[in-house]
Amino acid sequence: MTQKYKRIAVLTSGGDAPGMNAAIRGVVRTAYANGVVTLGVRRGYNGLINNDMFELKSDDVSGITGRGGTVLFTARSEEFQTEAGVQRAVKACEYMGIEAVVVIGGDGSFRGALELSKHGIPTIGIPGTIDNDIACTNYTIGFDTAANTAIDAIDKLSDTSQSHERCSVVEVMGRRAGHLAVYVGIATGAIAVLVPERPYDIEADIIQKIQDGKIHGRTHNIVIVAEGVGECRELTKIIQERTKMEARETILGHIQRGGAPSARDRVTAARLGRHAVDILLEGRVNRVVGIQEGDMRDFDIAEALEMKKDLQETMYETSRILSLSM
Repeated sequence: MTQKYKRIAVLTSGGDAPGMNAAIRGVVRTAYANGVVTLGVRRGYNGLINNDMFELKSDDVSGITGRGGTVLFTARSEEFQTEAGVQRAVKACEYMGIEAVVVIGGDGSFRGALELSKHGIPTIGIPGTIDNDIACTNYTIGFDTAANTAIDAIDKLSDTSQSHERCSVVEVMGRRAGHLAVYVGIATGAIAVLVPERPYDIEADIIQKIQDGKIHGRTHNIVIVAEGVGECRELTKIIQERTKMEARETILGHIQRGGAPSARDRVTAARLGRHAVDILLEGRVNRVVGIQEGDMRDFDIAEALEMKKDLQETMYETSRILSLSM
């Protein structure tokens, strides 16, 4: 391994995702094993701009793997979206002797990393977002934990819906992507899953299924709606009016971001954190690391941001087939 760097920084940006702490630990411990000092940047790009950072030693990341959220905190930075803000961040890096920055987050965070790279600061991106919508990787840190959290909540809702013979309309996260909604819908036996990527017919996809289910003795229903679809409350009203079945909406919201990360998220984050530092020390910079078919991969940041990730068709069709009433 060719060691090129002596001092790097790591930050978390955008929405938090369970497993970010395990990724931070992976970065710090791998850097430490190779004689590289790591600075932790608080509050994402805001911390970079305001020089809010501190040395993260190996002992400092002990015991954080099982903690939700991010010990470095996270924030969205309007100032960093300006040229003046980027210049301040670059100057802070130069002042602190930071030779490269590892960014843990989603596509917005990677756009920030791309800007830093354009100004001469080498960067590596680690995909951490519960939406699983980064195209260059099969899996993003946080997805599994968020799915398990949503599934647990919906299982509880299903119990009370069955007792009261209700339809529960549940909104899960996914502003521009329905990967989480489809996954959760299959796992919970939802009669319908609505996602931003696909049109839906309320009569055929929901109302008719509920009515057919009544004929066959089904007394409760679960409808999953990705937040990007919107209309959760309006949809609930329409279902109740058209089917004469009591309907209640539940917006799970930010509970999906919290909680101790699952084993999958902990291990995946650790692997990605190590790989990020490994390729950096090999001289491959301005990359996004990811997983393809179980193996570590890395991609040019600009190319990664241009990639588009559609729903996995087999998963979406599985959710539709399994939701048939008869």
